[in-house]
Amino acid sequence: MGILNIVLWIAGAALIGFGWTRFRGPWARYQALKEEDANVSRYNAWRGGVRDDSTTGASVAMEVFRRQMTIAGAVMAVGIVLLVLGFAIR
Repeated sequence: MGILNIVLWIAGAALIGFGWTRFRGPWARYQALKEEDANVSRYNAWRGGVRDDSTTGASVAMEVFRRQMTIAGAVMAVGIVLLVLGFAIR
């Protein structure tokens, strides 16, 4: 076990932690908006009205949250790769 292994483990763990903290916030807000959107759909179906499917501020926000979660997931994936490399390199 060399210094390179330890550096890769620390860098991998740091990236996973950083990615996770960047992932949690958008995930919670995305789930809340998704639930609110489903609630509006149920209400409109119950009321019998036709729902307007045009772009709304909530749909734009959901797309932004999805993009943020994708980037955070990529950061966590790089961290996992670094951890694996830390164990693979001798």
